[in-house]
Amino acid sequence: MSDTLVDARGLRCPLPVIRLAAAAKGLPAGTELTVLSTDPAAKHDVPAWCRMRGHEHVETREHHTGDRGDEDRDAGADNTPGDEGPDDEGWDETDNEGWDGWAVTVRLG
Repeated sequence: MSDTLVDARGLRCPLPVIRLAAAAKGLPAGTELTVLSTDPAAKHDVPAWCRMRGHEHVETREHHTGDRGDEDRDAGADNTPGDEGPDDEGWDETDNEGWDGWAVTVRLG
């Protein structure tokens, strides 16, 4: 379950990670955040940020325009499905139509 959603679609590196760090500031350990990004670097930068900050990379889901829940998951990641966060209007697996990119979920350590 993702507690917080960070919509960084349309933003280029390093802004998705900067937005993630700002959203994570002050949140308790165990909180999950999902970053939505169209920047190809985010699928690598967010897990690297987790490693450097002592957080856990939970999963990365790739989305393609027109997909209805089809996803590619990172090998070795805990592929627990994300859920909507309190700050969004209910993003779920079917809301990926119309954008190409990644949903990267992290758990704060």
